[in-house]
Amino acid sequence: MAWINVGVLLIATLLTGVLYVKSVGPAALEQRIGARAYVLCSRYRLLAGIFMGVATVNYVLYFFFPLPLSLPRTFAWPWWVSAAIALAIAIPSGILWVRGMADAGEETMVTKKEHTMYGGIYEKMRHPQAAGEAPIWFVVAFLLHSPFLVLYSLVWIPIFVIMCLAEERDLVVRYGAEYETYRERTGFLLPKRH
Repeated sequence: MAWINVGVLLIATLLTGVLYVKSVGPAALEQRIGARAYVLCSRYRLLAGIFMGVATVNYVLYFFFPLPLSLPRTFAWPWWVSAAIALAIAIPSGILWVRGMADAGEETMVTKKEHTMYGGIYEKMRHPQAAGEAPIWFVVAFLLHSPFLVLYSLVWIPIFVIMCLAEERDLVVRYGAEYETYRERTGFLLPKRH
């Protein structure tokens, strides 16, 4: 069961990344297939979210069915220390993630051609949702008190960076010079110091 769970976790992680990258390219896709590109990209985003949910379930299952590795099953410190670390990560990450979703509005899940560039927190950084969401995997891993899952959570960092870079390529196609100017004045995953 442990190996099956980790296999499903790997596949779900890969599919999350692939589908999300596909979901952030509606403007470029529209040049090839027309206006239905936005509906298709919204479906890719929904599927990416479903596979992210599967990966979350795999994290929880790993707690009950860990791989037989030489790595300790739990951290050497008590669970409450891991919970405190999780909380220290969750508060700022959660605020960023929720604020980014609120300022992006429905574009968080549904891509629409008529959507304009965002305001709010997006005036300081270009990818607050990714900056908030990627660390949440560490929160789950620490709450599960699992060294393996904390190490596995490192996989999400390049995946989120790749997703953001793919999205930026399409935003240049979608908004042109306006987005390039915006990109110069804002930070990628952290606010830009002026």
